[in-house]
Amino acid sequence: MSLMAAFDVPASLTHQAAVALRREILTARIYPGETLSEALLSQHLGLGKAPVRAALARLAEEGLVQAVPRRGWVVSLVTIRDIHEVFGLRILLEPEAARMAAGRVDATLLRDLDAVCACGYQPGDEDSTYAFLSANKAFHVALAELSGNGRLARQIDRLLDESTRMLALGLRRRDRTGEMAHEHHTLIEALALGHPEEAATIMREQVMASRAMVLSALTAPDATTAV
Repeated sequence: MSLMAAFDVPASLTHQAAVALRREILTARIYPGETLSEALLSQHLGLGKAPVRAALARLAEEGLVQAVPRRGWVVSLVTIRDIHEVFGLRILLEPEAARMAAGRVDATLLRDLDAVCACGYQPGDEDSTYAFLSANKAFHVALAELSGNGRLARQIDRLLDESTRMLALGLRRRDRTGEMAHEHHTLIEALALGHPEEAATIMREQVMASRAMVLSALTAPDATTAV
């Protein structure tokens, strides 16, 4: 039996609730460790409890929330181990994808690069944070797909879902969006020129810099996120 059948909720309402909650969790408007009330979320989203409950179950499958006995739902924590594991895998996989994509710049990648640069990121603004993180993920996924290895691209796509929330937490402390956009431009140049090793190096350095930003934010003495 599917989740939708189990909860007997119209898929469109569940999807609407899941999209809204995922956005607030990924942009850290709802912080790791927060307890979620179905009643309050239902009021906040203007939806019934049933689609909210079904959406939370969907987000639990994605690892963004957890069902806790006698507490209801809790937003999953971001741990130091999570950061090292997720970014460690990105460092292993994304440089290789960039190496394989050298010489294969296409219109989709250039469009996604334009979106990264045009998002108008404003620190502390949820809409611009979401726009930037969405554009950044689209760019990295498009590049991974240019590698020609579908399984590699799908693995990177999943890792980017996990690292998006980490980046949002890091950007609360330090705005690295300008640097990231510049690094994307440099990467595009290496790809366009067909320089695989240079492209791989740029990608590795970019992912490592993002990991450092996130770790710095979450280990600061006054950080409020439990890690």
